[in-house]
Amino acid sequence: MFIIVLNQNNIVQDGGNNKLVYKFPNSINLTDKYVAVSSVSMFYSWNNIDTIYANNTLTYTWTANATTTTYTITIPNGIYEISDLNSYFQYVMIQNLTYWTNSSGQYVYPWEMSVNATRYAIQINTFLVPTSATAATLGYTLPAGQSWPTTTQNPVVTIPSAFNIIIGYTAGFATNANVSNAYTPATATVSTNYESKNSAGTLSYLSNTSPQVQPNSNLLLNLSGINNPYTQPSGIIYSLNPSVAAGEAINEKPPNFMWNKFINGTYNELRLTLLGTDLRPIQINDPNMTILLTIRDMNEGFLMTK
Repeated sequence: MFIIVLNQNNIVQDGGNNKLVYKFPNSINLTDKYVAVSSVSMFYSWNNIDTIYANNTLTYTWTANATTTTYTITIPNGIYEISDLNSYFQYVMIQNLTYWTNSSGQYVYPWEMSVNATRYAIQINTFLVPTSATAATLGYTLPAGQSWPTTTQNPVVTIPSAFNIIIGYTAGFATNANVSNAYTPATATVSTNYESKNSAGTLSYLSNTSPQVQPNSNLLLNLSGINNPYTQPSGIIYSLNPSVAAGEAINEKPPNFMWNKFINGTYNELRLTLLGTDLRPIQINDPNMTILLTIRDMNEGFLMTK
């Protein structure tokens, strides 16, 4: 029984930090040999929002006078919680001058996104944007160069395909699409498109599927030389599910080794690929990692880690 070590020196430099190659000093016969993951040390550094997933955009509208403009928000690649996304949306709304200040000088945004933990959902609230006359009585002030709408209305937030998976909305979901009298608080009726409407005209929506804020919630380790007829890809030998926050160190040591038999033959190298839950190689931002594999002969006893 022996151990091989793969670390950042074994990474194939293709920019993804997801392929590691271990070259044996000499060709080695792995007939009737088994392999198991001994430990994994790495950082939780793979994005949930990324251009490679095409899940980094959404749109919202703002009406100035009688002209409605649709703004596209492009989210920088990164690891986001919903609160992080909402903060970035507010930053963009400030840049686009699509906000106002109240009588206390606090910024007010036309819409927001938050977690509704009791409903296991992501909630979007859109707020009624007043006319200039109503805004004056309420003490609201727009940034210089911006105008109020001529008719009070809620903004439209549209969820494109791919980003919808993150927050659990049907692709293309528009927050006030097909809502009867959505712009008229006194007469609006509840439809399947929004959860509730309050007396101030705020529309609240809940995601209609389970949010997957991190679509790649675990990593699959796929090793060459393994042919498991019960899995696809056939070389998957381990699933790593991080229990730490984004950016923190993952130190995984399985309680029991899960042995996988090599295809009989002589090997010059082993190739380990880190896959996402979609079974594609996943982009790892931090290459600092150490993965230990234990190899044993068929005649040796099964090793327990305890």
